[in-house]
Amino acid sequence: MPTVIAQDGTRIAYQREGAGPPLILIDAAGHFRANSPLGELADLLTTDFTVYRYDRRGRGGSDDTPPYAPEREVEDLAALIAEAGAPTALYGYSSGCLLALHAAAAGLDVRRLVLLEPPLNVDGDEADQRAFTAELRRLTGTEAVTFFLTSIGVPEQLLAGMRDTPHWNAMVSVAHTLAYDSLLSEATGPTVLARVSTPTLVLHSAGSTDDLTEMAAATAGLLPAAEQRSLPGEWHGVPATTLAPVLTDFLRRDAARQ
Repeated sequence: MPTVIAQDGTRIAYQREGAGPPLILIDAAGHFRANSPLGELADLLTTDFTVYRYDRRGRGGSDDTPPYAPEREVEDLAALIAEAGAPTALYGYSSGCLLALHAAAAGLDVRRLVLLEPPLNVDGDEADQRAFTAELRRLTGTEAVTFFLTSIGVPEQLLAGMRDTPHWNAMVSVAHTLAYDSLLSEATGPTVLARVSTPTLVLHSAGSTDDLTEMAAATAGLLPAAEQRSLPGEWHGVPATTLAPVLTDFLRRDAARQ
């Protein structure tokens, strides 16, 4: 399994497939390569792009070096972008969008961004978010996963179907990293987005609840160079077969220059 070494010495595991301009896919909270909806999407994109998937720190085949800070995850991406060869496109899903935004805001060589339903609550109470992080740090295992998924609004019917499945057990195995994503949320706001000049496509599912679609709209409104689209899908998700051609069209607009 290939790895890159981040600035703080953390080993980050990744895989590379396909041919064309580089594209890095960034997973959501609790997800990693062995437990992710991004595998099917990656397969569909490899005809047009060299697709990189990786395990965010503390998950799957990647190491973890405390203490956590969003800046460390940006450094992880910097190491992967250096391996891929800049400039690189990024696709983020859910909280993976926030990491992609921080990477672009930090000045990494990112040529385009695609974000599916970034969980950016610009009107949220900062004290509530800090309390949420503190509770995630206190809880472990199944309790942490249940608290996280319930708090972010996963419909009860979906939640009931997830329990005791391989997907659920995989999330439990990296439950300590859920607090990392909450810290990432704490660190993401209008001042970060104002520094992102990268052309960005913000997507949301027509099957999502209003809170998710409103956050996508708010993100697009705060970014200097963004456009927004609604795609057919379910709650907080769009089928890979629907996503792939949309990503390809947006990312290939300037690929000929690379």
